[in-house]
Amino acid sequence: MPPLMAPAPLAGSDIYERILTAPGGLVVLEDTDSEPLIEQFRTISRHNGQSVYLWEPEKGMGNLREAHAAIPGSQRLGNALRYIQQSIHFGIYLISPFPLPLSAMDSALLRQLARAPSGHVRRIVLLNAAPALISSFDDIAVRLSGLAPATQRPRLRDGRWLL
Repeated sequence: MPPLMAPAPLAGSDIYERILTAPGGLVVLEDTDSEPLIEQFRTISRHNGQSVYLWEPEKGMGNLREAHAAIPGSQRLGNALRYIQQSIHFGIYLISPFPLPLSAMDSALLRQLARAPSGHVRRIVLLNAAPALISSFDDIAVRLSGLAPATQRPRLRDGRWLL
């Protein structure tokens, strides 16, 4: 068996497209460095004009496209989830880092938001989530890896290159 090449991180635009095409509303992004990814999403958002939000415990929720556009009163996760639930517009909502323990109300809201979207695209993306939290949402969350699949080195066999 030929040696495998180490998987490389996917570009932000590839991850963005995979999030958009995910079958559910809750996405767990694994194997990724969140800081560069957030900056790549900021660039994508500014380029295509789509709304991408980032929720952080100390700052609340803000729009990545417009640096000074923060959602007032969204420092608590429950308030941010209610804002997402009431939104009727397209949006990708990055949550980093996800706070533990999760209240029963926040868990119920997250489960409601995780249902397959109807009409407009709304995705909640968990970055750097604790394994205990991820396992509690395994039945409804879509797991995506930030790494490209490992590829094999091409080899020559019978005059043809094979993977």
